[in-house]
Amino acid sequence: MKTVLLIEDDIVLRDNTAELLELSGYKVLKASNGKTGVALAKKLRPDIIICDIMMPELDGYGALEKLSKSKITKHIPFIFLSAKTEHQDVRKGMNLGADDYITKPFSEGDLVSAIESRLAKMAILNDLKNSKKGEVIQSINEEDEIKTLNDLKNYFDDNGEEFTFKNEDIIYREGDHSNYIYLIVEGAVKCYKMNELGKELVTSLHKEDDLFGYNSFTQNIPHKETARAIANTKLVGVSIVKFKNLLDHNHKVAIALIELLTDDLYSVKEELLQMAYSSVHKKTASTILKFAEKMNRKPDDPIKISRSDLASVAGIASETLIRTLTIFKKEDIIKADGRNIKVIDIEKLKNVN
Repeated sequence: MKTVLLIEDDIVLRDNTAELLELSGYKVLKASNGKTGVALAKKLRPDIIICDIMMPELDGYGALEKLSKSKITKHIPFIFLSAKTEHQDVRKGMNLGADDYITKPFSEGDLVSAIESRLAKMAILNDLKNSKKGEVIQSINEEDEIKTLNDLKNYFDDNGEEFTFKNEDIIYREGDHSNYIYLIVEGAVKCYKMNELGKELVTSLHKEDDLFGYNSFTQNIPHKETARAIANTKLVGVSIVKFKNLLDHNHKVAIALIELLTDDLYSVKEELLQMAYSSVHKKTASTILKFAEKMNRKPDDPIKISRSDLASVAGIASETLIRTLTIFKKEDIIKADGRNIKVIDIEKLKNVN
């Protein structure tokens, strides 16, 4: 009897779906949120996982990311079950490595068919692996399975060269040759350029699980910006030569990278529009929230960042930023102590105009 792990916070839907699966001949494990589901999956190793997206504690995207990083659960088929039907949500789930996506309301036939299809696929792949030896197995494990960005990040974890940097350490400078593409395992990184007056202009911020350092996926060309750690940071890097070989043999992940770059360009466009038309207060509030997110902390936890970096990303003068921070402090939105900024009222900060 195959075991299904059902992660769903709606108790009525969870129990009804579990009963439906049990009547179809499956053993069902139940979890009320992503955190509990991840723990159950690692402990009991189900044959397949059905997971909602919007849940407390840890949502479906977070659960999939954690399971995909674990060697004992990353090969378990994973199906999203959610009322979210917009294209961007579907694409996000599939880019993270989900095997399928079923929208609510669903029929018994749709759900059982999706489960049977994924279990059959796993059985075929396992038979194929067991029938091959040596280099053929290695090819299946390391190349044929790299179909999503999540698979690519797993490849970085398993095969990349490790690098560690302390807070404020330079990772590479503008003009250095781009020998590696990096994945952030821990910490955060800012990229910036220097203008003719010697002022830093922050071009991007990267947090844990982000890829960066790619000027070209096929050539070793000089970096166009400098990268600096803004926290104690651990990276894994794959050489440009090895990365090009991966793309040559894994066209699906190449397409996923194109989509990632498209999303990055869209985000840059939105940020430029905000810089052009938003108020100084709005720019400052958005920038504080952005640094909190990119430094991989809860938004209301303290962040340690220089005022010059905040001003650079917000696109305003340092003096203007300082005046705005003073206003935020008087309105009990933030606390500021040296380089430390703590958000007191995150909803109020989000609603600054």
